[in-house]
Amino acid sequence: MPVSDAILTQILSQLEALQVSQQTLQAKLDALTNPTGSPPLKPVLPVPGRDSPPQTLRHLTDQTGSPSSSVPNLSLLSSPSISSPLSQDRTSANEKERERNLYPSRVILTTYPDQHGIKPYPLQWGASDPKLRGPIICSRLPPSIKQRNAIGAHSGSYSIYRALAIALGTLSPTHKPSYALTEPPVPIPPQPAWSDPTKIVSFDPWGHLVPQIFHDEVEGKGLDVRPSIAVTKAHIKLSEVDESARKGTILIDGKVVLKSRPLVNADGSESDADPGVELSVSKAAVEPVWYLPGVAQRFNISEGLLRRALFEDTGGMYPELITRPDVKVFLPPIGNLTVYIFGNPAYMSDESKELTLRVHDECNGSDVFGSDICTCKPYLIFAIEECVRCAQRGGVGVVVYFRKEGRALGEVTKYLVYNLRKRGGDSADKYFKSTELIAGVKDMRFQALMPDVLHWLGITKVDNMISMSDMKYNAIVQSGIRILKRYDIPEHLIPPDSRVEIDAKIAAGYFTTGKQVTEADLVKTVGRTWEETEH
Repeated sequence: MPVSDAILTQILSQLEALQVSQQTLQAKLDALTNPTGSPPLKPVLPVPGRDSPPQTLRHLTDQTGSPSSSVPNLSLLSSPSISSPLSQDRTSANEKERERNLYPSRVILTTYPDQHGIKPYPLQWGASDPKLRGPIICSRLPPSIKQRNAIGAHSGSYSIYRALAIALGTLSPTHKPSYALTEPPVPIPPQPAWSDPTKIVSFDPWGHLVPQIFHDEVEGKGLDVRPSIAVTKAHIKLSEVDESARKGTILIDGKVVLKSRPLVNADGSESDADPGVELSVSKAAVEPVWYLPGVAQRFNISEGLLRRALFEDTGGMYPELITRPDVKVFLPPIGNLTVYIFGNPAYMSDESKELTLRVHDECNGSDVFGSDICTCKPYLIFAIEECVRCAQRGGVGVVVYFRKEGRALGEVTKYLVYNLRKRGGDSADKYFKSTELIAGVKDMRFQALMPDVLHWLGITKVDNMISMSDMKYNAIVQSGIRILKRYDIPEHLIPPDSRVEIDAKIAAGYFTTGKQVTEADLVKTVGRTWEETEH
């Protein structure tokens, strides 16, 4: 006899209630049986090959019919059933012993707010005093796990490489970094926006000062607190800027633009060829640290919906997004951003100084390898040179480089779109439609979080913004930063094959100071076909 939806819903509700009841009872039992020790955090899964043999869970109950503390099928965690020399090697006694040494406790899937021993370090986002704000702690190491106040891991997507290094034995999970002599050589001092919980929600504004501010927490309390921002100085060398210097459109001033050292011939002798120039810059790398209530508010959605979407669409990677609503900070596994500053960094927060800005989203194919199907590299080089000229006029130039490859769709999707465009007729009228056919959207670079970095730098006014993007312009202006002038890339710098992209954007309403393009004109703009050149 089929079960009605109402009865099924009631059964599921009862099972959920039993789960919560069991978790509460387990926590109380832990407190009674281990009043001074460190009880295992529940729910847990036995580690295959060490704890009791796993049993297959059916739905939400075990074989006795009582509610299970963990939904996942434990049989999936057992060793491979097909034996081979490789699998036998990997499950050798030495390997099992190493696993026990690395992870002596049982598997902790998640924790709960009312669990015994759980006491997150207090965190007050937006507090003007960093000590009152509190450190960001996401570590699962024993000294920190019960006080962790953040979900996720440092280093964004690179946290996976750290995990692999630990598994291979090349990195100790308890390695304690030494931050001596790593403090910023360029001051990025506190700004009013740092103490406004609505202005910066996508990273930790105190992230570059962590070793100094939270020294007592790290050394005295043994907590694993790490920097999420690093600031340094560098010289950058670009062949395009070398050419501009030879033409005289970029001038050597000995401060921002420096003459490069002489080149060396193959035999080691000094070459008399022009060595070109290099640019003196300050730069900062920033890891994402999301304050979830602020991020949700920025997108005008509920925090609950944001958490559920992050949980579901990362394949359930972070269950504490659901089980720990009291933990408000999430370190997502995404790429970071880098800031390049040309000129005196102190001028960024001085409204009397001219400021030129380019917010650039990563394009590996063009920026690094020079692909001419888009204008990304010419735009970036043009912006760098404009920033240099602004600094030489007594102002400051800023380039912010976000890791949002392929309009945040990724390179695989981008290359699939390229194939579709070249096979289906690469005309400007099909430009956005091609992306939508594969990705479902034409652009996934939500710019609502982008202005955070400008507020961190103390920027309150932009004299020159180099961009066609209305999304970027609107996000900056709506965040309270004035933009006095905006301009796009000059016509003569646009590669012929990227004309399709530019004309499609202009017709779609992107900003331009050049020619106007209508929808009717788009069919006339056609890109190069593969067959035009030999491969």
